[in-house]
Amino acid sequence: MGYSLDNSRTTIVMDTLLNVRVAATTGTHVLHVKSWGNQGAPCVTNITVTIAAPGAASAALAVTPVTDVTVGAPANGATVTSPFSLVAGGTQCSSQSIGAMGYSFDNSSNTTFVTGQSVSAQVTSATGSHTLHVKSWGPNGAACDTDIAINVVAPAPTASGPTIPSNAIAVKGIQKLLWKADFDAGTILDAGATASASSSGVTVPVIAPTLSGSARQFVTTYADYGGERYYANIGADTAATNFVYDAYIYLQSPINDIANVEMDMNQVLANGQTVIFGFQCDGWSQTWDYTANTGSSPTSYKNQWLHTNQTCNPKKWSTNAWHHVQVSYSRDNSGNVTYKSVWLDGVEQDVNITANSVFALGWGSSLITNLQIDGMTALPGTAIVFLDNVTIYRW
Repeated sequence: MGYSLDNSRTTIVMDTLLNVRVAATTGTHVLHVKSWGNQGAPCVTNITVTIAAPGAASAALAVTPVTDVTVGAPANGATVTSPFSLVAGGTQCSSQSIGAMGYSFDNSSNTTFVTGQSVSAQVTSATGSHTLHVKSWGPNGAACDTDIAINVVAPAPTASGPTIPSNAIAVKGIQKLLWKADFDAGTILDAGATASASSSGVTVPVIAPTLSGSARQFVTTYADYGGERYYANIGADTAATNFVYDAYIYLQSPINDIANVEMDMNQVLANGQTVIFGFQCDGWSQTWDYTANTGSSPTSYKNQWLHTNQTCNPKKWSTNAWHHVQVSYSRDNSGNVTYKSVWLDGVEQDVNITANSVFALGWGSSLITNLQIDGMTALPGTAIVFLDNVTIYRW
């Protein structure tokens, strides 16, 4: 991080937190607070400050507690539903080591206390605009307060969702498993024979934003319409014929570079062939799409995306918010997949399409779930996406 005043040189601090005293002449200045990502991304927040004469400033300094508490979530000005995740931490309050933290709302005297230098909690609140006071205390009486403005809204109404029998096997918390990332060479063909599509991706567990307390972040960089496929192995089952994909997806602003959000599952059968349950929100056609083998056989296969008559466009998803996606599908013993319905934020869209989707890929016995993010421009672009509460039901 770093900072500068007006047009002066930048002072750089090799840390993720600034806690420094800055000298300046009296008068009005623009303070540039700067940060850099580990791959070169620069960011600047500009603050207008007025420096008073020392005598006038001393009184204000005497009553303003200095705190280094950082609130990771919610962001200042965020719109959230109740309960929401509060993640905050720090080390000092008015030059004293923090021994306890807490939080309260508005003018309430009811403060929730937490021992230690961090707080991670699910907080319940009434709807409406509130000031969330994140507090810290030192051992010698220091008290500090960081205020966050939030707007708490009622959660979107949910439909009943897919019907899941009581004997279904549920693999939950899939976002916490080991995930890997690969460039999808198929995007070269999707973009055109002369295209040089490329992508790279990094995925890590995070505590904010989150619904469960542990979400997974996917940072994708691409060029020439490239796509990055992230995948996790969730076991093996050659007998199951019915599946429900259930996950929460969060698109971090901006999302101008995202073309498709793809959510797949692959099942290797007893004969070694693989059924691909492919489903995506297609920003090009603005439809939900599904995969099919349009070749002549599992060995002479052609994996192709086909459009449904149901609409979907990632660019119309609200950013910096969680979206609930549920997809219901089944297969027969010949590898014909019936895509039944998709629910987005509780609203059902009927698909009811059957297509052959079995491929001789030579894979070992496994069940694999994928998340793929595709780029929408020839120029290099980046997208940040989060997954949480990922569950796959099968029976």
